[in-house]
Amino acid sequence: MFTIHLHKLLFHAYHGLYAEEQVLGNEFEVTADIEIATPEQIITLKQTVNYVTIYNVIKQRMATPTPLLETIAQELGQAIGGIDERIKSVSISIKKLSPPIENFQGIVGVSYKTAF
Repeated sequence: MFTIHLHKLLFHAYHGLYAEEQVLGNEFEVTADIEIATPEQIITLKQTVNYVTIYNVIKQRMATPTPLLETIAQELGQAIGGIDERIKSVSISIKKLSPPIENFQGIVGVSYKTAF
């Protein structure tokens, strides 16, 4: 079993419940860990899952404004899991780096894991 890691991917996107989030946007950090099963030694790209393909799925989904991070995480888990039958599990973490919460300094986020 191998795990493919895409960590600290940064996106400016327009996710959130509040009107200002949908106009101004926010910075988001996405982390994805994808477990793949492969019975053979990996020598060529065809024997694994291309992380560029995974990145493009994440990038495309992050470009679609959505009120809740939970929705995005679940949809990403399913979309990434559908890329290749060798994918056995997907873990997604999405962090909103500057949440519009009065007198709040910190980061908020969600994590989601699914298995296939």
